[in-house]
Amino acid sequence: MERKQGIKERSFEFAVRVIKFVQRLPKNYASQKIGGQLLEAATSIGANVEEAIGGFSKRDFTYKMGVALKEARESNYWLRLIKVSELAKGGELDYLLKESEELRKILTSIVKTSKGQ
Repeated sequence: MERKQGIKERSFEFAVRVIKFVQRLPKNYASQKIGGQLLEAATSIGANVEEAIGGFSKRDFTYKMGVALKEARESNYWLRLIKVSELAKGGELDYLLKESEELRKILTSIVKTSKGQ
């Protein structure tokens, strides 16, 4: 039976896969600039989740999870841009796109729940 990963583990794994993906992008100006933006956003998701978990209050938790959500949305944007502009193709890009959408959904749910919505 497969163990379901929590947001902490999923966001960390997503960051690791994005790091490896960005390292394989073509060595041209567009790829490097967009890859850098993706790298910053994707690694920030997990960092903010970690900060939220260690938050001082419910308000702090909600705020940091909200920042993680914004970074997940931004990651999805850069991944879509990479795909549509054909800077990269293939299964790993498709996986990262899907995972960024899943992380967004999970984080949206966490933020709404923590706000009591």
